[in-house]
Amino acid sequence: MKQLTINAIRILSAEAIQKANSGHPGLPLGSAPIAYTLYQNFLKFNNKDPKWDDRDRFVLSAGHGSMLDYSLLYLYGFGLTKDDLMNFRQLGSKTPGHPEYGHTVGIETTTGPLGQGIANAVGMAVAEAHLAAVFNRPGFPVVDHYTYALCGDGCLEEGISYEACSFAGTHELGKLILFYDDNDITIEGDTDITFKEDVAMRFKAQNWQVLRVDLVASPDDVNAISAAIRKAKKETKKPSIIICKTKIGYGTPLEGSHKCHGSPLGVENLQKTKEKLGWPCAEAFEVPGEVFAHTKKAGARGAKAERAWKKMFEEYEKQYPELAKAYKAAMAGEIVDLSKVDDLFAFDKPMATRQTSAVVLNKIAALVPSLIGGSADLAPSNLSDMKNTDSVHYGDFSAQDKSGRNMHFGIREHAMAAITNGMQLHGGLKCYCSTFFIFSDYCKHAIRLSALMNIPVVYILTHDSIGVGEDGPTHEPVEQLIALRSIPNMKVYRPADGKETAAAWISALTGTAPTALVLTRQNLPQYAASGLVALKGGYVLEDCEGTPDVLLIASGSEVEQCVGAKAELAKEGIKARVVSMPCIEEFEKQSEEYKESVIPSAVKARVCVEAGSPYSWYKYAGDKGEIIGMSTFGASGPAGKLFKLFGFTVENVVEKAKKSLAK
Repeated sequence: MKQLTINAIRILSAEAIQKANSGHPGLPLGSAPIAYTLYQNFLKFNNKDPKWDDRDRFVLSAGHGSMLDYSLLYLYGFGLTKDDLMNFRQLGSKTPGHPEYGHTVGIETTTGPLGQGIANAVGMAVAEAHLAAVFNRPGFPVVDHYTYALCGDGCLEEGISYEACSFAGTHELGKLILFYDDNDITIEGDTDITFKEDVAMRFKAQNWQVLRVDLVASPDDVNAISAAIRKAKKETKKPSIIICKTKIGYGTPLEGSHKCHGSPLGVENLQKTKEKLGWPCAEAFEVPGEVFAHTKKAGARGAKAERAWKKMFEEYEKQYPELAKAYKAAMAGEIVDLSKVDDLFAFDKPMATRQTSAVVLNKIAALVPSLIGGSADLAPSNLSDMKNTDSVHYGDFSAQDKSGRNMHFGIREHAMAAITNGMQLHGGLKCYCSTFFIFSDYCKHAIRLSALMNIPVVYILTHDSIGVGEDGPTHEPVEQLIALRSIPNMKVYRPADGKETAAAWISALTGTAPTALVLTRQNLPQYAASGLVALKGGYVLEDCEGTPDVLLIASGSEVEQCVGAKAELAKEGIKARVVSMPCIEEFEKQSEEYKESVIPSAVKARVCVEAGSPYSWYKYAGDKGEIIGMSTFGASGPAGKLFKLFGFTVENVVEKAKKSLAK
């Protein structure tokens, strides 16, 4: 039965890829015994309740081998059908080319960009460890599960895997187990042309337990794989990597060749594979009934485990009612209504929005116990840490204390963002991470996946413009705003004062999409008319009597120049309206009536001002408007001089307003 089920995984994967005439058969064929051993003998899951809190998580980091996932989900009863497998990579199917979270039941995260799945798995292990430290009590292991991931050579070549695995070893994430499908092949050929390092020594240096299984000499050695997993689970102070020496495309005429990495086997080779493996079914996508009877035992084991867990939790509720209540609220994502916390909006002096964010963050931290996050070694500059006080101690997440809520990600921006995705995906936490805005480029692909998966990670991105000053153009964001705004399902808030910052935080923690909080280094004034209205994305901050002659539209620090220009224009009898636009994405969600009330189409004279790329603003400037933006890189010098040099002054806004009026 073991052999038949392993071969079922192989043949189903190869058949689906052949029918689609697209896909990657090599990994499923070689890794099938690893996946079978995990699902059949170790993975804790209930296919009738795929979102059970205490299930083990499995991440296919090498997401191009997605048919491995789908074959497993089909055979182990997660609801995929034969038709779903037959529609692999077809429009609208439940079996897309790479695994997609939220699209296919049983998929824990969207993978495919190599290495990110490893980092997601690290984040899931962080979340498990943290929640266990917070909620578990003697005799009540409410949070007690493992995170497993499967990667290939490509994942380990990507730099993000080094960042993430270094973090995991440092933090002693002993319930993280990584399978490495070591088949020596990538798209271009043998890995010797690019990848000769000693992977075992690399992971030992990163404080991982290193185990090996030879699946070349013994291709389907379930006993050896099982022994390695048991040994990995005994090591509680280190994550474990199980290096599985495999042959890509095992059982096919193309075995061991890069030709089976990313292309269908071909009809003739598929038939030869079935013959070599002794596959008993003549019809495509047919599986012997005894295979399903065999795999059903794993689901029954998981269902029994969940029943035992629920029984334990009932007793836990009796003995620790407040903890149980907090646990259920955390797992449900419940938080207090932050919009009714008046104290969040109390600002009475000029402050940088990174400072107002710190104030808001620390007030929210006391109200939202599930909030956790940190910075890529920049917390003193990002002001992204939760401060301990006499009444509350947030602590630092570490190998010694996993209950801490302040994360120290180290100088690992890409992994930081992907780890945070994994933490958020796990459930039970509200997660944020932070760095300088310019380094959002390092985080970009993970941010994109946050948006693709529709998970509400919060990105605190400070030092948002040429206001960085003396550090110069290497650290002054120019194109980053438009880059993040171009990501579908992403919210980008660039607040103009403290109350807009508070509104941005509320939006971030109550929505379902990721949010970037883009914050200044330099002080900004506070405005009387700002506040919760910023949740609409754009609004009238200062108005004139009657219909305005010109609209002055800006975000963040440049709102100040527009307010000053309005006053100067009034001296000359020119009526101006100042529109603050902290979040274009939220403004575009409003009704046409509301948007018209803020930016009336009849008023053609407009000036849009933002210390970044002008590309966000052509829509709002219209055919007679002017844009003051950055069309070059910045420079090194005091911030005030830079703003003057690049035209972000009251005088220039006034001049552009008159120019627009004259058109």
